Parts: sequence; structure tokens; C-alpha cells
Amino acid sequence: QDGDLKFSLESVKKLKELMDGNRHINPRMMVPMASYSPCQEKHLPEEFRPVCKREDAPMIFRRLSLAAEDDLCEICANAACAGCF
Repeated sequence: QDGDLKFSLESVKKLKELMDGNRHINPRMMVPMASYSPCQEKHLPEEFRPVCKREDAPMIFRRLSLAAEDDLCEICANAACAGCF
């Protein structure tokens, strides 16, 4: 979930795979993750297509991808939490 938007866990995991795959491109050619949007990816789950129409889509995708990280505890994944790292 991101704000009032809700997505299935499987779709969020697929999103993370797409976004992680984008990191393996030549670093000089890469767009910063904060502005990267997977909307052009042909394998993007359909439930994310409405998000692509939003101005804040890159940040929504980044937050969802971070939420799918295996190594983040629930407290550290919370945006209001600080000092976990």
C-alpha cells in the first residue's frame, strides 16, 4: 500500500524485479532511481498502469520497491522512522 493505493504483494515483487533489473545498466547511462519509472517496461503488471499517469509515479514506484526489500524490518520500512541504519 502507498497512501490510498493498494497493490498485490506479487505485483509489488514483480515491480521490484523490474526496478532492480534497471540497475544493471551502465551507470553513466542510468537515470537516477528517484526519477526512474518502469512505465515503459512491457512486463509491468497492469494494476500499476493507472499510477503511470500520475506525476509522482517514480516516487510511488520507488517506495513500493523499497517495501519489497527482504532485509528491511517493519520499523525501518516506515517512512516516519529514523535512525535504523
